[in-house]
Amino acid sequence: MDYIKAFVIGGLICVIGQLLMDGTKLTPAHILVAFVTSGAILGALGIYEPIVEFGGTGATIPLTGFGYSLAKGAIDSVKKAGILGAFTGGIESTAGGVAAAVVFGYIMAVIFNPKSKK
Repeated sequence: MDYIKAFVIGGLICVIGQLLMDGTKLTPAHILVAFVTSGAILGALGIYEPIVEFGGTGATIPLTGFGYSLAKGAIDSVKKAGILGAFTGGIESTAGGVAAAVVFGYIMAVIFNPKSKK
């Protein structure tokens, strides 16, 4: 049942992104920023937490989940370290994911020899 919940939540987030791409003049970069920002805002307001509890990785893997992780890390770090935690907490909570994306992206680039678009 967890797989179905993750599929539904992740799918709904992707449907929202597709509708934004098809129905507006927003560029993919604008949508990326909107998703990360909305995840951070919803996370800071405590609205995204129930979505994560229900959908699991379906809610944490998309870009909104990255924004949520940034906000949650900053909030948790402020509680522990004070105001300085607002600047360091988000980075600490997402560093592993960012590092993995860079490392695996590099490995794939070496293995598959990417070509630029013409």
